[in-house]
Formats: sequence, structure tokens, C-alpha cells
Amino acid sequence: MSASTIGLVGLFAFFVLIALKMPISFAMVLTGFAGFAVLTSPSAALHMVVTEIYNAFTSHSLSVIAMYVWMGYLAYHSGIGTSLYVFAYKMIGHVPGGLAVASQIACAIFGAVCGSNTATAATMGAIALPEMKKYGYDDTLSTASIAAGGALAALIPPSVVFIVYGMSTGQSIGKLFIAGIIPGIMLMCLYIAAILILTKRNNALGPKGPKASWKERVLSLKDGLGETLIIFSLSIGGLFFGWFTPTEAGAIGAGGVLVITALRKKMNFTKLKLSLSDTTKTTAMIMMLIAGAVIFGRFMAISRIPTLLAEWSSSLPLHPYAIFGVVVIIYMILGCFIDALALVLLTVPIFYPVVVDTLGYDPIWFGVVVVLVVAMGVITPPVGMNVYIIKGIAKDVPLEAIFKGVWPFLFCILICITILVAFPPLVMYLPNLLVN
Repeated sequence: MSASTIGLVGLFAFFVLIALKMPISFAMVLTGFAGFAVLTSPSAALHMVVTEIYNAFTSHSLSVIAMYVWMGYLAYHSGIGTSLYVFAYKMIGHVPGGLAVASQIACAIFGAVCGSNTATAATMGAIALPEMKKYGYDDTLSTASIAAGGALAALIPPSVVFIVYGMSTGQSIGKLFIAGIIPGIMLMCLYIAAILILTKRNNALGPKGPKASWKERVLSLKDGLGETLIIFSLSIGGLFFGWFTPTEAGAIGAGGVLVITALRKKMNFTKLKLSLSDTTKTTAMIMMLIAGAVIFGRFMAISRIPTLLAEWSSSLPLHPYAIFGVVVIIYMILGCFIDALALVLLTVPIFYPVVVDTLGYDPIWFGVVVVLVVAMGVITPPVGMNVYIIKGIAKDVPLEAIFKGVWPFLFCILICITILVAFPPLVMYLPNLLVN
């Protein structure tokens, strides 16, 4: 068999292993090792696997992941999410659909100190769902809006998905972070517009909540937003102005959360221990995914599948937009079955050369679009990790009802992708300022 045929067999075997519910990182390692061994030798494959796993777990540059993950778990266990939701709720909870809108604002702000879509969905779900149920919100709207809102954390810095994309492609993590700000705000606004349209058509979906006094709003602004702005300014602001590297910014952010929550008596030893335990587990999972993706990518490289794909796409009698549209559709389909981080690690080595080298698109812009597309995967069936997290919180709501409710939000993501494809400067404006 030719190298490319062996590569295709390896891809098929990989998807079979996933269907058999093998962890994705192990499936990538096993398939990559076997394919590399067939195309080279078993001893060379064994040496490659050992080297790549060692490099992944000892890489200084990858320590940025641990810092931002820890920052997120510190925010999660300290209750920052509760303060943020109270702030958003007091500001806009009195309009029809206001609690669902408040949830989007709280998800976006919490994402600025978290970086994890699953942690954001879990935090906001535990806080917001009981409130929306108390005020008679439709279960489909309330659960779906939180599941979709959690995906905002994938775009708004610091995003773990951006870190993984940057590590995979050698692009600046700082530029990727800054590039995600405008699209993240845009997607949040589209979500809010969808909620307002739905509740205007049917007020029963999201009845009005009580109107807070201006004194209550000011107090919630102080308690809910102050600490988040400090943390965001220290971490992302320092990164924007070139004061810190991404790793240093992550450490500053984590340290800032720890100090602020300790001073405000929101942190104790038990919560600190839980944050460290969760960080260790999550970081180890991400590192193993990265190692598996590198091993699988080495196999793909010597099978020449990415090269052949790039040559094939460049020879198509289609406009670059049409070819890129095909790539986006492939991402959307795969996102229904593969976790966001694993999807980025698996597909970027294949599609990055096609989109950037062959079609000539900007790698930072492509990274933002990729993150947007994989964000769809966290709320689409059958995987839809955020949906399952919300289902675990709202045990009385059928899973089908939540998936039914996410369709307007999926449409919002598609609109956002379309706008960014039509107007790339929306993505590149802030990164260009960073360069200048």
C-alpha cells in the first residue's frame, strides 16, 4: 500500500476507536504509533512516541495552559461567577428575557477570567437556572441559553482553545487572545438579540423580573465587576501592552485571582485544594491531548495526506471562499462528534496548510474562525459537552428539550462566522494595534 492509503486507513481506524469510546488522546497515540511504525519501523515509532509525550509534559511554553486553567478554577471555586450574575441580573433582569440576557453578559465576563467553556457553563448553570425557574422562564430557553453562553469563553480571552491552536501552529497566543475580543463581544450581542426576539414573539418564554433600584445596581457593579476588571486588566491588558509574555500573563492572572479572592474572604484552604486538584486533572488531560495530536500529526505528515489535500484543494476550479466554506462544513460535521480541543489538535495540521499556505488566509483570522466553529460543537448533538453539563444541573429537563433550544444560538454562530469571513478586519484590527 502507498503511504497515503495507509494514512487513510489510519484515519478510519482512529474514528473506529472513537466510536468504541476510547479516550481521544489514547486513540491518537495508538493510531499514530501504529501508522508511523508501518511507514518507518516499530523502533522509530516507539522512540517518536516516547519523545513527544516527554516533550509535551516538560515543555516550558505549555505551562501557560496550567496557569490559565488554574485561574479559571480559582474563579470557579471562589464564587466570582455568583457576583457577576448578580451584577448582570440587577442591570437588565427587569426586561422580558432579561435573566437569559443577564446570563449571556455574566458568561462573557466570567469567560474573561476563566477560559473554559465547560467551567463557564457549569458555573452559570448552577447560579442562573434556579433563578430563571423561580421567575417562570421556559426550560428550553433557560437551559439552552446557558449552554450556548458557555461557548463564549472559547472566544473571549484567556481561551484555552486559542492557546492550543497557537501551540499547534506556532502563532502568537497574545495576538490570538486580542483577536478574539471583538468576535466574542459580537457573538454575545447576537445571542442577546436572539433572546430578545424570541421573548418578544412569546413573552411566556421569559417573563419580566423585578426591577432593581439604582443603589442595588451600583452595589452589584462594585461587587460583581470590580474584581473581574482588575484581573482582566492585569492579565490581558499586560499582554496587550507587551508587559508580559503569555505564560507570565497567565501567572499574573492566577496570582491576581488568588490574592483578590483571599483578601475578600472568598477563598479558603478547601477551595484552594479543590482548584489545584481540578487544575492538575484538566492540565494533564490537555497535555495528553497535545502529545497525542503531535504523534498523530507525525503519522499524517509522513503519509502525505495534508500535502495531497493542499494540492487537491488548490487545483479545484473554485473560488477560495468556496474552498474555505467546504473546510468550515467539515469542521461543523466533525464538531458534532469530537471534543473542541481534540478537534483543533486533530484537524489543524491537516487544514492549516490548505487555508493559510494554499488559499493565503491570515493564520490569526483562521484561528478565530476555527474557534468559532468548534464552539458550535459544544452545543450540537450528539456530543454537545455544554448541553450534557446543563442537563446534569437541570435534571428535570429532557435532553431533547435542551438540544431543541440551542438552534437559534447555532444560527447566531453561523451569522458571526459569515460576518467575520466577509469582514476580516473585525478580527485583525486589535492584533494590528498590538503589532503597531
